[in-house]
Amino acid sequence: MAKQRAARRTLESYTVKHINKTIRAEDCVLMRPPDSSKQSYVAKIERIESDARGANVKVHVRWYYRPEESIGGRRQFHGSKEVFLSDHYDVQSADTIEAKCTVHSFKSYTKLDAVGNDDFFCRFNYNSSTGAFNPDRVAVYCKCEMPYNPDDLMLQCEGCTDWFHPTCIDMNAEEAKRLDDFFCESCSAEGQKKLQNSHSASRHSDTKVDTKRRRRQ
Repeated sequence: MAKQRAARRTLESYTVKHINKTIRAEDCVLMRPPDSSKQSYVAKIERIESDARGANVKVHVRWYYRPEESIGGRRQFHGSKEVFLSDHYDVQSADTIEAKCTVHSFKSYTKLDAVGNDDFFCRFNYNSSTGAFNPDRVAVYCKCEMPYNPDDLMLQCEGCTDWFHPTCIDMNAEEAKRLDDFFCESCSAEGQKKLQNSHSASRHSDTKVDTKRRRRQ
């Protein structure tokens, strides 16, 4: 006769004693990797369950992948605190939870006054089998046409409102920080052209007036 599987029950919350934090479904946590030389894993808790006695607590999680853990690897526009919500689900012991963390939306993350060790952001869902991202397209900026990396300093043009990396416009970070106003090359050229046309029209107008005066004399 086959041995019956021990009944397990779902918990609404659970206090992880070694960190003195209470976790619930939908919370994000840092989990200890098997290899201590690696960074902590980031996960979203889907469900918490225990055995009938309330012991042997397990967490059902959905993993966040760091860029370097994805098939394409880390790219220039990926932020240092960026993670991707994957389709990879797992069950882990609650004892492997190291801390609670917060995974912000991209918009919320960019508005933080200060970024803590436990702050992350997510702007992509990630298919761990195919390496595909959703959305597969995002807005690009600057002459380099790269998506926005919140770790990088960027300047916004007062004319076209596009954003530029200082290094892409032959400027260092210190020079960029000293600017009160910035106009990109295209807007500066357009502005100069309008200024020249304005001056030319003004000179042409003055000439007409002077000519008329000479005629009246």
